[in-house]
Amino acid sequence: MANAQPPADGGRPQREDRGRSPLQALIYWTLVLGVWALIFIVAFFAVFSVDLPDTSKLYDVKRQPSISYLDRSGGLVAVRGSQYAPPVDLNKLPPYVPKAFIAIEDRWYYWHVGFNPWGLVRSGIYNLTHKGGGPLRGGSTITQQLARALFLTPNQTYRRKAQELILAVWLEAKFSKKQILELYLNREYFGAGAYGIEAASMRYFNKPAAQLTLGESAMLAGIMKGPSRYSPVSATDRAARRATMVLDEMVRIHAITAAQRDEAFQTPVRVNPVLANQRAQYFTDWVDDQVRHLVGEPTEDLVVETTLDLPLQASAEQTLQAGVAAAQNQGVKQAALVSLDGEGRVRAYVGGVNYLQSQFDRATQARRQAGSSFKPFVYLTAMEAGRTPDTPVVDEPITIGTWTPRNYTGKYLGPITIEIGLKESINTVAARLANEVGTSNVAATAHRLGIVSPIQLDPSMALGAVEVSPLEMAQAYAPFSNGGVFAKGYGIERIRTASGRVLYDHNAGNDQRRTVIGQPALSYMIRMMRQVPISGTGTRANVKGYDLAGKTGTTSDYRDAWFMGYTGGFVTAVWVGRDDNTPMKKVTGGGVPAGIWHDYMAQALPRLKTQTIPGADAPPSPDQPQGPIDQLLSGVADLLHGDHEGDAPPPRGAAQPRASPDEAPH
Repeated sequence: MANAQPPADGGRPQREDRGRSPLQALIYWTLVLGVWALIFIVAFFAVFSVDLPDTSKLYDVKRQPSISYLDRSGGLVAVRGSQYAPPVDLNKLPPYVPKAFIAIEDRWYYWHVGFNPWGLVRSGIYNLTHKGGGPLRGGSTITQQLARALFLTPNQTYRRKAQELILAVWLEAKFSKKQILELYLNREYFGAGAYGIEAASMRYFNKPAAQLTLGESAMLAGIMKGPSRYSPVSATDRAARRATMVLDEMVRIHAITAAQRDEAFQTPVRVNPVLANQRAQYFTDWVDDQVRHLVGEPTEDLVVETTLDLPLQASAEQTLQAGVAAAQNQGVKQAALVSLDGEGRVRAYVGGVNYLQSQFDRATQARRQAGSSFKPFVYLTAMEAGRTPDTPVVDEPITIGTWTPRNYTGKYLGPITIEIGLKESINTVAARLANEVGTSNVAATAHRLGIVSPIQLDPSMALGAVEVSPLEMAQAYAPFSNGGVFAKGYGIERIRTASGRVLYDHNAGNDQRRTVIGQPALSYMIRMMRQVPISGTGTRANVKGYDLAGKTGTTSDYRDAWFMGYTGGFVTAVWVGRDDNTPMKKVTGGGVPAGIWHDYMAQALPRLKTQTIPGADAPPSPDQPQGPIDQLLSGVADLLHGDHEGDAPPPRGAAQPRASPDEAPH
């Protein structure tokens, strides 16, 4: 047999190349890609489904109970905590309600299987090209949003997005589109503590979801992009623009007609007035913190009956905002107001000019120097030590240790009475009295009446170098108004469950009534403090026809200005200043604060039906002429003091206390 010859080129034998038809190539590469896709999907699920949450508790609702706050007449003040409502049937909603959410959140909802590939590609490109550390763009469908709300955290990470996608596919396999949409509408967070469209409809519009208008539906759908950013309460204009966008999208996908959209534009959307007014938010924060201390962590919905008087609260907020706005050119930026009745019940409470801009509560959280509004504690201590309003004193230079207080003008009145010293807020008289009776005794008097902050005992404390809050000042002045009885300020009368079970009652075993100012000292103090709004430093606060008394206060560098005033069984504290503690432009206690106090009390007094101040003689008639000595001394005081009388610097080594120049009559 002849030997086989190797190829001429010395290489291996060549195979016959048959080639592939286009159809065969398509099938081949489809199989290859399919295998790799299967491998990727298996690996994807293997990696990201390791720590998926338990889906067996799909219908469990875990929430913090809601707390409803009522005013003293039963009016709703606020609702805090989570609010849920029974789930709504999609068939019982107007058809445009679900369409609004689909139009703005997921217009391909009925055609995808839980996720939108094109949406994922777009969000992926955005995230790769925007690496500034901001949040990742999700491209989430309604199903993915539901998966996140039910099972995941809001953390925007690639792992969470992957798990969101897996759970979305699971939801689509387990439930119908109608069921998924129902779950979405009933479980998503709509802001303002409302979970689900029924709770959101009740909270924002005070009506069930079945009665939502087209415009209201569009506004709720617009909230989904950001409950805080698009809130109809705190971001009205932005929420309205977002609702317009929703309506336009509904027209674009033919969910509604252009005529229906135009009709919706003509129908105003009215937000629940309790939310829209944002009344008493500082007060609600204050009492909300106390609920847990009084009854523990709530396990069911609660109702808190408070001492607040909503009409007085509305007057307080309006006059405070108007007063600060009118004094902007004087450097006034912030203010606080607290009103107590003779029992200590907080009837009005304003912790700042605008709660939405700043939640810092200046009524209780801020400590500001009291200025001359602290002087009544000095004078009361002197009255209790045996002085009377007619006791003669001398307004002249005085040195206490290394400290020499001075009056604002540098001028002195010479021999006067204690009553003139208080009415005109003369610094040398207050300093001399405090030195004579002892600053420790003055501090004890202030603490006895209701001041809870520490009081430094340097001589300058006589002129108000003491940091206090408006609430504690109001409660410390309350004994002057109610016959000398201690009255701790409080805001909660009763806490009960929604079913009526009482958990806390302020009046049960909480009798703190005790006399803290005796006679004749109380009568003397009322007599002298009545003169402040009549002819002293606080005449701007005077409301004609009522028995009023009070005291102004201003720090020497104009950082703080106060007016403390009262009538029979009712006291109001007003403070103005700046959060950064920088000086205002010569704002004094007898100016802006007294003006706010007057405007508020002019509205409050007719509602209160107050009596004359108890514990003193009947108030002098407005037309009663002054005696010749009083006329002479008052005239000399006006001449020498002009528009101010102020406090001297603190003694050396003191911790930067500020003292108080007040006003002569305006």
